[in-house]
Amino acid sequence: MYLKRKIDDYLLDWKANENRKPLIIKGPRQIGKTESIKKFAESHYESVIEINFVLSEKYKMIANDGYDADSIIKNISLIDPSHKFIPGKTLIFFDEIQEYPKIATSLKFLKIDGRFDVICSGSLLGINYRQIESNSVGYKTDYDMYSLDFEEFLWARGYDNKTVENMLEHMKNEEAFSELEHKVYSELFMDYCILGGMPAVVREFIENKTFEGTLEIQRQLIADYKEDIRKYAEGVDQTRILNVFNSIPVQLAKENKKFQLSKVEKGARFKDYRGCVEWLEDAGMVNLCYCLLDAELPLRGNYDEDKFKMYFCDTGLFVALLDDEAQEDLRANKNLGVYKGALYESIVAEALVKSGYGLYYYKKDNSTLEQDFFVRKADDLVPLEVKSKNGKSKSIKTLITGDKYEDISYGIKLCAGNIGMNDNLYTFPYYCTFLLKRYLNEK
Repeated sequence: MYLKRKIDDYLLDWKANENRKPLIIKGPRQIGKTESIKKFAESHYESVIEINFVLSEKYKMIANDGYDADSIIKNISLIDPSHKFIPGKTLIFFDEIQEYPKIATSLKFLKIDGRFDVICSGSLLGINYRQIESNSVGYKTDYDMYSLDFEEFLWARGYDNKTVENMLEHMKNEEAFSELEHKVYSELFMDYCILGGMPAVVREFIENKTFEGTLEIQRQLIADYKEDIRKYAEGVDQTRILNVFNSIPVQLAKENKKFQLSKVEKGARFKDYRGCVEWLEDAGMVNLCYCLLDAELPLRGNYDEDKFKMYFCDTGLFVALLDDEAQEDLRANKNLGVYKGALYESIVAEALVKSGYGLYYYKKDNSTLEQDFFVRKADDLVPLEVKSKNGKSKSIKTLITGDKYEDISYGIKLCAGNIGMNDNLYTFPYYCTFLLKRYLNEK
């Protein structure tokens, strides 16, 4: 069962570009990169030459005689003479290039040669990306891929683009969803929160029409991520990176979700752990949300790099690390318990990253003023409030009305309720988060 992905259309556009460059598709493991590329390749090329640097170690020698196109092609054919290099009709697919980042040097020469299309893919590319970048600058195109977002999840459940467009129109017109619409979308979103967007987990749920078996897959993914840490991280950092990774649910369950080393190791020093945090971010396993110095534009350069919150790249991984009692209550009763606020904040952070936003929050010193997220629209800074329960939104209203915050004129609250607007505060259901960028661009 193939799950439709947004990269499908991107690949078609890439191939339609006569001046296309070799494409590098980046993203965490098990998000469907290889599956999507192979699906596209089988439909659009007469010959597909797949080189997997994990499964076939000998292919790590294909550049021994040089990085020029003829040398690469000669050595691939030497290893497997059945490969057919048909000019204009062949895709060379280098998979798992984190195992052999030097192959990126050949992209320049393959682009100049021009006879064959090239796509590269791999997990944990951020770890080795400086080498890939320097070896192929100007001769490649990058694409960041993620696990399924809520729109792709809706596609997987049988909903089409008309459903999404209808949701967007409700937002733009400030028109509340009907009781039935709200109930159905909320239930779908809760399923998505529990499952996350990893294709294997979503596919299991859809095929069996039950949560049974999904937790085992999620936990195996966690085990695979930890194995990657042991394989690719060096020395003592392995243990520290694993400690940070394992501490994320505890960090998010706190009322103050700012990352605290005391929750990782007693007496730990930040300088010993900074590299561990960066490793997880570079590996695509986590998303960092930085604390702004001031609630004003610009966002980049206006934050404290030592103050941040940390979220998993996929909320399903967060769910998989919860204790057994929470797991049973979550799947059987849809009860989020003490993790309610953490789960909704995490899923919103994930949706923002998948929409192309950076993550920023604000906590004013010596004050109760705190804001969950911010996004930028041209010259406007838009605060986002994630409400896990009914209550006043004091901080966001202070930001909207306060004379000190000149870049802020309105805000958005995300909650379990319906669409509404009051005093320049727009309210949307959680399940609309994936549409925020389109809404802000078109509103």
